Order: sequence, then structure tokens, then C-alpha cells
Amino acid sequence: MSQLDKLDGEILNILQHDSTIVVKDIAEKIGLSKTPTSERIKRMEMDSTILKYVALINREKVGLSLLVYCNIVLKEQSKKALMSFESAVLKMPEILEVISISGTYDYMLKIVAKDINAYNDFVVNVISNIPNIGQYHSNIVLKEVKRETAYKI
Repeated sequence: MSQLDKLDGEILNILQHDSTIVVKDIAEKIGLSKTPTSERIKRMEMDSTILKYVALINREKVGLSLLVYCNIVLKEQSKKALMSFESAVLKMPEILEVISISGTYDYMLKIVAKDINAYNDFVVNVISNIPNIGQYHSNIVLKEVKRETAYKI
């Protein structure tokens, strides 16, 4: 992987705010011609600096009004147990993010649901049935004060 320079950073900042912008417009904004700008973008895609392009959706507009951060403590910490848990939660579309964390909890899950009843059903019938879960603690999001996906580069 090559080192990112100032122009790469500018390209990434532009794409993070609007991934539909055409290369010609990016090139104009950063002061390069279209071909080297396109080559820079392709290089960053090839070296996985740019992972993918997505549309950010208003979850409430698609019927997912509840957002929950669920902290998990596993009973056992062996590599096999961790991998088994990770494999199980990766298959669940309700879970948007799974992060392994230090401290009191082993994992934090970001989960969306239609409402509190749907979330309760998910916890009782799905989460609680994953082998090796010792405890789970749900944190219901009351309000998103800041929701950003772009990294400052």
C-alpha cells in the first residue's frame, strides 16, 4: 500500500461527502486533469483505501425506528468461542456493526429494529440463543446527536 498524499486526501474527502460525483468534477476541485485523478481513485480502490460506495439511508423512512447498542459478555474467551460468536452474528441483518472491545464487555453490537417489540423478539428469540453468551445489556438510542460516516483526512 502506498502512502497517501495531500491530493489523495482531498479526493477521499470529496468522495466521502458525495460518492456520485464524476471524476471530471473531482479533478477540477483538486486541480488535476481527469486521467491522473481517475488513476488515483483506481489505486485507492485497488489497495482497499476505498472499500465501497454506498447510499446512506434514513432508517426511520424505511421502518427501522429503533436503534440499539447491545453490549455482550461471553462466558468463554477461547479463540474458538470468539470465532463461533462472530460467525453467528455476521449472518444477522438486524445487526449493522459488530466490534470487539476492551473493558467490561467483549463485543458491542449496533442493532436496528422496527420498534421495541421487534427488538425484544430479536433478543429473546435470536441473541439469547447464541451459544456462549453470558450477559447482554441493551442501550436504546433516544436521539442521534451526531451521525457522521466521513473520516477527516
